[in-house]
This record gives sequence, structure tokens and C-alpha cells, in this order.
Amino acid sequence: MNEYCVIMTTTGSQDEAEALAEKMVSEHLAACVQILHITSYYTWEGKPNKDSEWLLLIKTRTDCYQGIENFIQANHSYDVPELLQIPINQGLESYLEWIDLCTHRGE
Repeated sequence: MNEYCVIMTTTGSQDEAEALAEKMVSEHLAACVQILHITSYYTWEGKPNKDSEWLLLIKTRTDCYQGIENFIQANHSYDVPELLQIPINQGLESYLEWIDLCTHRGE
């Protein structure tokens, strides 16, 4: 199992994205959260949609996933928020050490 990952979620507003990012970093669930403005095309309740969204790229430890999932479920405005974990197979050792310093293990 990989020790580090990027977790992705989206929000419908920049304010919500920033609030979630700030809280995850301040609670040491994530070392870094990047926010990107995107356009999403998707099907919801059987209908095609196109919406402006904000993508959060959450850099963290794999063992922080459950804490982030709990946090997103408790604080996200979507009924079914996107929440995907992507393993980091390799990375700059000093960057990965920095993730260790900034996150709590297993939370």
C-alpha cells in the first residue's frame, strides 16, 4: 500500500472550496490543498449537466483518507460529493517528508 496520495473532491463555489481547504490544512488532515476552477460535464438524476466547479487536489498521507472522508461528508454541501483517492507511487523524498511533518498519522 502506498503511503501518500492525492485525494480529489469538487465544490460548487470558490468560497466552499477555500473553507474546506483551510480547515483540512489547519486540522492537519492535508499538507496542501490546491484549488482549480474547472467545468464539469456529468449526468445527475438522469439528466446531463454542465457546471462551473472548483477542484480540490488534497496532498496527504494514505492513512489520513478516512479522516478526510469523514470531514467531507460532514462539511460538504453536495448530497454525493466526489471523493477519489489516487496513490502517489513516487515523489521527491523531501516533499514526501514535508507531507509527513504536516499531517497526523491515521486521522
